[in-house]
Amino acid sequence: MNAYLFTPTSRYYGIQTATLETPDHRMLAFLVRRFLPDPGRFALLTEHLVTQGERLDNVTEQYFGDPEAFWRICDANRAMRPEELLERMGRRLRITLPEGIPGTPNA
Repeated sequence: MNAYLFTPTSRYYGIQTATLETPDHRMLAFLVRRFLPDPGRFALLTEHLVTQGERLDNVTEQYFGDPEAFWRICDANRAMRPEELLERMGRRLRITLPEGIPGTPNA
């Protein structure tokens, strides 16, 4: 199946699909499992200090201009659940370039 069912801004862009045939011969399509990338592969731009009442969509809009890019902060901070990133005030979130793109901090 087509590996590019999602837009380039999606966390699922480029993830392969597979099919499974059920006992009644129906074909089910699904995405192959996506593993969290190693945060060490991300170039740090800055850190964001979590404050009370923040929402992750607002944080991603502030840094990336896209409220739906929350998954980039999740990946950079090894978070499976987006809500866990904002549970503790004072936490520092890594704000990074996309995986594999080199950069200079605070450039």
